[in-house]
Amino acid sequence: MNPTHRDDDMPEEIDFAKATRGKFYRPGTKLQLPVYLDDPVQTRLTALANAKGVDLSALVNDLLRKDIELIEISAGR
Repeated sequence: MNPTHRDDDMPEEIDFAKATRGKFYRPGTKLQLPVYLDDPVQTRLTALANAKGVDLSALVNDLLRKDIELIEISAGR
């Protein structure tokens, strides 16, 4: 492949003369990272959450909090 060949539709130069710096910047905004579970894990956790009548996110957060606590206890914190 030619190193100068571009396979996207972006123009070589873009005119930012009328752009607004920071138009979408929001101070203090916190990024929510997506977390992807393996299919069998998600299936099992979804079943547990449904059985408990709680949201999947609430169940996963609760489990992770407990794991973090156990890790910190075993690390002597």
